[in-house]
Amino acid sequence: MSAPVVILDYDPRWPALYEEEKGRIVAAIGPAILAIEHVGSTAVPGLAAKPVIDIMVGIQTLDEAPALYDPLAAIGYEYAPEFEELIPERRFFRKGPAEFRTHHLHVVEFGDDFWVRHLLFREYLRRHAEAAHNYAQLKRKLAAQYGGNRQGYTEAKTDFIRGIEFLARADAELAGELPA
Repeated sequence: MSAPVVILDYDPRWPALYEEEKGRIVAAIGPAILAIEHVGSTAVPGLAAKPVIDIMVGIQTLDEAPALYDPLAAIGYEYAPEFEELIPERRFFRKGPAEFRTHHLHVVEFGDDFWVRHLLFREYLRRHAEAAHNYAQLKRKLAAQYGGNRQGYTEAKTDFIRGIEFLARADAELAGELPA
């Protein structure tokens, strides 16, 4: 079992930490990037979260991803291919020691379903304080329940996340605002 999942109150420094890391990533792999976004709970003002900055990089095609491995390793990112079985449409990188990751980097095809779902989820929680509050409560409850079982914690959030993604997609379609 790994270190327990820890959920902290929102830290107003998280956006600045994202911007700093974005600069490093752009310097390392800039020509490949079509878009880069701060995603996950640290990207939602006021939302409690694990203190890990999630960054999503959109590239043309995942066939380009192997060329990014060495430049990303040079700025501290560890490529984690074992997660491709679970999510084949993403290349996952992590930064920081195993017991205290600081960043997660998700490299995906720009505009694909993974890209759109993550942006819709973030934007919905930014616009719906009650949903963000409910999500924070769920995360705190599950962190206490699952301790260091990160997979169990993540799986237990899935139904809530899928529900928000459904609502977010419906809202975006009604407004004609599906992200590219």
